[in-house]
Amino acid sequence: MVPATSFNGLVVVCLIAVAAPLLLSLARGLRVPSVVAEIGAGILVGPSGLGLVQVDQAIRLLSLLGLAFLLFAAGLEIDARALRGRSLRLSVIGFAGSFALALAVGGTLQAAGLVGDATFIAIVLSATSLGVIVPVLKDAGESASPFGQLVLAASSIADFGAIVLLSLLFSRDSSGIGAQLILIGGFAAAIAAVGFVIARTGRTMVLSGVLVRLQDTTAQIRVRLAWLLLVALVALAAKLGLEVILGAFAAGVLLGVVDRDEQFTHPQFHTKLDGAAFGIFVPVFFVTTGLRFDLDALTGSASTLALVPILLLALAAARGLPALLYRVSRRRTIAAGLLQATSLPFIAAASQIGVELGIVTPGVAAALVGAGLASVLVFPAAAVALLRPSADPTPHATPILGGTR
Repeated sequence: MVPATSFNGLVVVCLIAVAAPLLLSLARGLRVPSVVAEIGAGILVGPSGLGLVQVDQAIRLLSLLGLAFLLFAAGLEIDARALRGRSLRLSVIGFAGSFALALAVGGTLQAAGLVGDATFIAIVLSATSLGVIVPVLKDAGESASPFGQLVLAASSIADFGAIVLLSLLFSRDSSGIGAQLILIGGFAAAIAAVGFVIARTGRTMVLSGVLVRLQDTTAQIRVRLAWLLLVALVALAAKLGLEVILGAFAAGVLLGVVDRDEQFTHPQFHTKLDGAAFGIFVPVFFVTTGLRFDLDALTGSASTLALVPILLLALAAARGLPALLYRVSRRRTIAAGLLQATSLPFIAAASQIGVELGIVTPGVAAALVGAGLASVLVFPAAAVALLRPSADPTPHATPILGGTR
């Protein structure tokens, strides 16, 4: 049983989760994403700051659920229909280029004695935060355009590729790459089987009628089924020795594919899931990321502190340069690169895993999170400025994929 006193820290975490967006909304001139404020406040009240809150059992549990929901939501953002043809090929080539560039950066940092594992750093620098760039593209009116779809496709492949590579190469199960490939193959087969069963049973008249009847009652049956899917795939990934983030991400992708079937679609379904994820659990994960942030380890060494701008530039190069493949106007190319280089949730999750496995030091993990925070603060705002119609003399330049979605 969790001691009652352990909820004291959780109250502070929940208070930060409420106060951060409210204060940012009141400070209209301050264009800071809520996630940055949540992590910053966590640093302030945590062991590296005022020492008011420690990561106890209650906070640790809700933070883990927040991480699962965050990756689940990222998987839901992926539009499998857009990942085909030239869009898919261009995205895969771009991700391969990103990983190669990031691997070169990681090798250089390892040779200089700044990091211990070049491959781990390359994986961390290869992801993009879909949850951050989707609203940016929507606000810019580009989410449905060929340009926006290409950026989303490339970001989806980056997220998927980074999560799979992390699970494959740096899992808690040290049975080897061959065994890990077999496990991931088995996991993929299980996901396909679950998707097939859901698709077949969901089309039966009896079950379809039950779903419609219970979806807006206190049963909230669709939300409960989504929660069951998330927990089941996370549990399966953990049972196979894979990272839980792979299970959560896969659950989101699978639900996103199934939910596009007319038999499953409900106009408020995603709104309800967002309410549970971003209203309750995800903010706890970000505040806890701040609580775990080792400021002393980051500032204790000049070389470690210097890693923050180096990693930020590496992130911009690794994820930004592949945008040159898109053959759009110069401003849009730069905007695409900046959006693709925006990454924080995966960096926070991967850094935490890296510290637990002894792959990176707390100082390097803090530098990675610091670079991610800077990317979220700087890159989306710069991209929005470049995507404004008045800023681009050729706003409707056609990407290389010729408008394919």
